[in-house]
Parts: sequence; structure tokens; C-alpha cells
Amino acid sequence: MRALLATLAALALAGALLSAPSAAAAAPADDGCDPIDPASCLLPFPSDWYTVRDARTDTGRRVHLRTTLRNSLGMPIRPDAWNRSDGFSPGSMLLAHVPGVDLARSGAAPVTDIGASLRRDAPIVIVDTATGERWPYWAELDANATRDDRRALIVRPARNFREGHRYAVALRGLRDASGAVIRPNAAFARILGRTLPAGDPLRERQRATRRVLADLARHGVGTEDLYLAWDFTVASRRGLSERMLHIRDDALRGLGSTGSPPFVVTQVADDVDERIGREVKGVLFAPSYLNLPGGPPGSSFHYGRNGLPARLPANTQVVPFQCEIPRSAFTTPARAALYGHGLLGSESEVAAGNVKAMAAEHGFAFCATKWIGMSNEDIPNVVTVLADLSRFDTVADRLQQGMLHQILLGRAMTRGFPQDKAFRTADGRPLVDAAKGVVFDGNSQGGIMGGALTAVSPDVRRAVLGVPAMNYSTLLNRSADFPTYARVLDVFYPDKLDQQIAIALMQMLWDRGEANGYAAHMTDRPLPGTPSHRVLMHVAFGDHQVAPVAAEVEARTIGARLHAPALRPGRSPDRVPFWGIPAIGSSPYAGSAMVVWDSGSPAPPTTNTPPTEGRDPHSDPRNSPDARRQKAVFLKTGEVVDVCGGPCAIAPGGGG
Repeated sequence: MRALLATLAALALAGALLSAPSAAAAAPADDGCDPIDPASCLLPFPSDWYTVRDARTDTGRRVHLRTTLRNSLGMPIRPDAWNRSDGFSPGSMLLAHVPGVDLARSGAAPVTDIGASLRRDAPIVIVDTATGERWPYWAELDANATRDDRRALIVRPARNFREGHRYAVALRGLRDASGAVIRPNAAFARILGRTLPAGDPLRERQRATRRVLADLARHGVGTEDLYLAWDFTVASRRGLSERMLHIRDDALRGLGSTGSPPFVVTQVADDVDERIGREVKGVLFAPSYLNLPGGPPGSSFHYGRNGLPARLPANTQVVPFQCEIPRSAFTTPARAALYGHGLLGSESEVAAGNVKAMAAEHGFAFCATKWIGMSNEDIPNVVTVLADLSRFDTVADRLQQGMLHQILLGRAMTRGFPQDKAFRTADGRPLVDAAKGVVFDGNSQGGIMGGALTAVSPDVRRAVLGVPAMNYSTLLNRSADFPTYARVLDVFYPDKLDQQIAIALMQMLWDRGEANGYAAHMTDRPLPGTPSHRVLMHVAFGDHQVAPVAAEVEARTIGARLHAPALRPGRSPDRVPFWGIPAIGSSPYAGSAMVVWDSGSPAPPTTNTPPTEGRDPHSDPRNSPDARRQKAVFLKTGEVVDVCGGPCAIAPGGGG
């Protein structure tokens, strides 16, 4: 992998050099920057300073970035894809730079004490300007920064912000290591002072800031010891999901009388092993809304005149699939289940031992396809995108096309496959029980993307998200998988403050293709044309690859309840473990839930860095027979049963 990344980075560098703008074209713009945080043009972020009024959007605003980051070759991030948004990510981390700040001396809420963020005297305040609700968060300094003068202050919401709402932010009473209050910079001090004369370069910023200060004052937040204040608007439901719902509905309308996409079975293998009676491989054909024939890596949406993705004439995606059918299906038809593979993997992961065990033990027929956008075939594109983030839409748009493929595969499993001899016994009996519909089970990246799929699927009503989370802007720095890819980012965006801004920008587009952008509708309050859903989250305590803290944010956002007691006393470093996630009252529980599986690994770091101590428990839940039994009951009945009788402690490796 390292050799591959080195090669791809070299290719990315060569390509970037060939396409680098001239010195004149690369000259930075002299407008568009927010003067209130001089550390970087885009700070603080997100901010309505980088939006304009637009009556055509649901928020009444539209993102209008004019100046963006530049890579090490001087190439700016072209803002076109971002400027389609009507607000910022519902999971936005708030970024600023506060020279010399000591968060502990300031009393800012750390990740181990989220409840402290709601104290009346909290030094960081986030207020919903419509409701006056104080929003929970945790604050941290970027532990990856190599220079204090380029170290970001990061404030992360403990529950996603509400779609379409505007929030006001105040940083007040922040202190340095000596305990002294940090005073605002010269520009913001002038903004806080007397009314500036017409023509003053800060006049317009002062006018916008006074609206923010009025919002804060109305909700009990004054200007004493104020260091910085700003506001931002969260993207609307339509702004986040409209593209995906449009391609879903357009594709489903075109399925015809069978209700199934066309497909071809290319390989059938019987008696695969003691658990799997038949393995079926093939391809199905999906309409492609991408701008290149066949939608290869590097494609992005082709937009029609209405501003929505449109299909070019006869553009079709060839979608590989692989199905594992248990031996028991030859006696009793199996339940249809989609499987979601892990990081940059492929459909072949459906043949992993734990998936076969789940199929054989509990009577599921699993089928999988690639999560295109982040599959094995996308690795070269993902790496080159990290060299020029202008192309990040090629990841986000393919992810949405990939979710469409999952939906179409589900339709094929229940409406097309049962009619094909590959999915029938020799005497013509069906191997898959189409009448019971289709469910979802995915792990790692499959657990992350699976949350988005669940929210947009008209067919999947119950989903298990294995070692899941949402919001890559939280996950990347905390994942043991990321340092390999960060090497490319370090070459092209070497400044660590710039990197945090870059990750925040990426998240705005990533929202369209991962759970973070759809979490508000994953369970109740379903999206148009979509039923409500139930979700079971299986979290690995101390996970090295998918940070459990981001799973907790997801649980709060979707309204999941916690299996309790979740951990043995003393295992969590948190002042109030699993703050804000109510416990399940009694078992069985008919609702969405989070279950924490503990195989003894150390608690993760409290900084935005990956775990380095102990073994990685990432794969343990899926390898536990008890966890699989709980998953099976949930997928079949929608009920969460207690299989642990206390904290879910399992042997390292999952115990089976």
C-alpha cells in the first residue's frame, strides 16, 4: 500500500504540475476573506460571512466562497461544488485560531465532559438563534499541529446541528497558560467598539457582527471578555438530500413492470463450504448520472438545466454483485440482506468468515456490491483528490451513485433474483424469501455509509451498523487508517491549520454520500418517499479505526438508546459516560439502539489522534456469536434483545 501511495502521489504531483495555473492566474484574490480571524482567510469556519442571500434556497442563503485554500503548487480549491450548498454541514466542526489558549485553564468542555458545554458560564457558547437552545459540544486543540501559531481550536457538536437553522457562536473568557484572559485581535476589537464610519473596511463586518451579538444577548450571552463571535447557517434537508433522492426516484421509475433492474448471472458455485450452499456472482445494470461513460472513478455528476443530476443518453453503470446463500436455504428460504463492505474494499468481502457465519447461523442470504466512490477501484482517485481538493466532488458524487446501486441490488434481491434459476433449488423452489423484504448489515465503512443508505432506502426498514460512526471530519484524524493517506495531504496541504479547514470543506460534500448528511432522517422523520427505520449500532470500545466518540454523536442524533450498563465501572474516562444517550428501559426493546462491545482494549485517546496502544478491537463484535444472535433477532423482528446480561464483554477476537 505504501508503494502504491508513493506512486500515486508522484503521479498526482506530475498531473498537478502540468495543470498548475500561471503565476498571474494563481495570484490570491484580495477580497472575500473574513477579517475577524487573521490566522487564515477562511477562519472562523463555518461562517455566514461566506454566504449570500438567495431566495431560491430553503435557507434563504447560498454558500459563496470566493477565496479558498491553495495546495503547495499554488492551485486554489475551485469552489463551484461547494457553492451549490444552501448552508454548512450539520456536523460542522467549528474552527478558529486563538493564540496561546489553554482550554483547561479556560474551563472549556473536553470530550470527557460534554455536559460542561451547557454551563451558563461556559467559555464557548453555541446558540440556536431560532429556539435559544444551547448546543452541546466538546472543544479540543489540534494535536497534530507542529506549530502553536498554526494550531486550530476545534469545537465539535455532540449532536448534529438542526438542518436549516442558524447558530451564533461566542468565544469568551478564554485564558492562556498563566490564567490571563486573552484579548480579541485588533480587527475584532474595533468591530466591538464604536460604529465605524462609512468606507471603513471593517464597517460591513461590524454590521453583520452586531446582529450576532444581538442574538447572543437575547439568549443571555453578553460581550464581557468576548474574544470572537460569528454565525453560520446549516444546510437544509433539501440541500443535503435532493440530489440523492432525485436519482433514486428517477431510477426506480425506470425499472418497468418487473420492478427489478436488469442483471446477468456470470458464475454459480455450489457447496462452497460447510456454511454456504451456493455463491452467485454477476452484474446488474444501473442508470448512471455521472458525467463519463460508465461512471468510472474520477466521474462527477452531470447536471441538467434544473440543477439536478441528469443521465446522459444511454449512460449505464455495470454493477458487480456477489451473493452468499447458506445451506439452510435449500430447506427454508433465507432472509434477503444487503451487506456493506469496509474501507476501500469490494463486494467480495461478503464472503468473509463472519458474514458466512451470520448467514449460516441465522438464515440470511447476503448480497453485496461495491460502495463506489470509496471502493478498491477508487483508491487511485481518492489519493489524487488529496492532492487537489477541487476534485472532491468525484468522491461525493460517486458515493451517491453507489447508494443507488445498493438500492437497486435490494430491488433485484426481492423482485428479480427469485425468478432466476441461480436463486432456486434444482426442483425450482426459491432460496430467498422475497416476501419478507430486504434488510441491511454492514461493517466499518459499511456501517458509516449504511446509515446514509438506510435513510434514503424505500425498502430497508431495519439495519445493523457494525462498528459505525458518521462525520469523516471527526473520524479522519482519529483513525489508524488515515496516516497512510495523510502522507499525500501533507505533501500538497502541509500546513496543519489549512488541513483542518480542508477537512471541514470536504465534509460539506461528503455529507451527500455518508451518514452525517442524512442522520436527522435515519430513523424517524423519514425523507420523502421513504419509510421510518430502526437501526442497531454495534460499537467496539477502543476501536482503532472508527472512533466510538463519533458513534455516540450519531446515536444522539438519530435518537438511539443505549444498552446499559454499557461498560464495567472505570473503563470509560468520561465524567458521565455516554452523556446524553438515554438507556434502554427493558428488554426486548422495540426501537433503535447502540450496544457497546468491550474486548478489553484501552480507552481511546482524548485527543484527535488515533489509538496506538493495545490491540485493535475493530473486528471483534462481528466475530462474536452473541453479537450475531442479537443482530439476527433485530433484523427479523425489529427488537433489541439483551444477550449480555450486563456489559457486553467479549473475549479478544470476538469469541468465535
